[in-house]
Amino acid sequence: MSPPEALTLDALRLDAEAETEAVSTWLRDVVLRDLHKRGAVVGLSGGIDSSVTAALCCRALGSGRVVGLLMPEADSAADTLELSRLVGASLGIELVLEVITPILEALGCYQRRDDAIRQVIPSYGPGWRSKIVLPSVVGRDRIAVYSVVAEAPDGELREARLTADAYRGVVAATNFKQRTRKMVEYHHADRRDYAVAGTPNRLEYDQGFFVKLGDGAADVKPIAHLYKTQVFQLAEHLGLPEEILSRPPTTDTYSLPQSQEEFFFSLPYAQMDLCLYARDHGLPASALVDATGLAEADVERVFRDIDRKRVATEYLHLAPQLIHQVAREPR
Repeated sequence: MSPPEALTLDALRLDAEAETEAVSTWLRDVVLRDLHKRGAVVGLSGGIDSSVTAALCCRALGSGRVVGLLMPEADSAADTLELSRLVGASLGIELVLEVITPILEALGCYQRRDDAIRQVIPSYGPGWRSKIVLPSVVGRDRIAVYSVVAEAPDGELREARLTADAYRGVVAATNFKQRTRKMVEYHHADRRDYAVAGTPNRLEYDQGFFVKLGDGAADVKPIAHLYKTQVFQLAEHLGLPEEILSRPPTTDTYSLPQSQEEFFFSLPYAQMDLCLYARDHGLPASALVDATGLAEADVERVFRDIDRKRVATEYLHLAPQLIHQVAREPR
């Protein structure tokens, strides 16, 4: 029998209608009253988070006051545009297509990334595809180090451990993508006098799975308090298309298919949600064994990884630092 303090999936169960109403009311008040904006812009990726964010904005403001931006680039998944359009059609919102590949090429995004990869795979070049991956924390106490997985034009796969310099080079180059998309979002928001709605869920927000001044920038973040599991519950309640509900979460950043656990979390989101919930509520590792299927020692490893990421990404949450606070008295 499970111990009295054992955690179950029910801990993350929402009253979806009550949550939808609460978030919608908050969004309406903040966007219209506090920010004095007329509507909201949402960057759509065909994923669950951006889809739910757009749906909540529609509930709060009406579909006529929500614009969905489609911003594909050379490495975007083949189904990204199709799924994003499907979301837009289901919500009845205006969609705007902005292909950002030319901007990224002008910035040297792809060239800088390829140069960084060539530090560890010298033959990497045109026609190759790649992603970077992180080993699971389960069953290991060593510090996790990123590797690059590359596919040659003939289909041969190669994997190489990234040096610190190569890793930073790849990430710095690909971060152009999130920052470019945010620049485009604010262009359309400024032109319409709309707010920009951010799409991070609680897992991403807490653990720093976002780019500063990229997808981390927004005027409102309506789902940042919700675990990923809860976002899926809202998606189902809001009636989003089945294709969105069944799509595995991806980064949609690298040219090879890549899951979020490969890139950052090291565990599937359902297990990570439970571990984060337990950490947030001071529950011991033993409380998660049954619900996650992980050994207690592995849960402890996940706890340590959560704590490390919170420390390492704290700067992402910080506003620009001032030597003295500058008081702004109302006029």
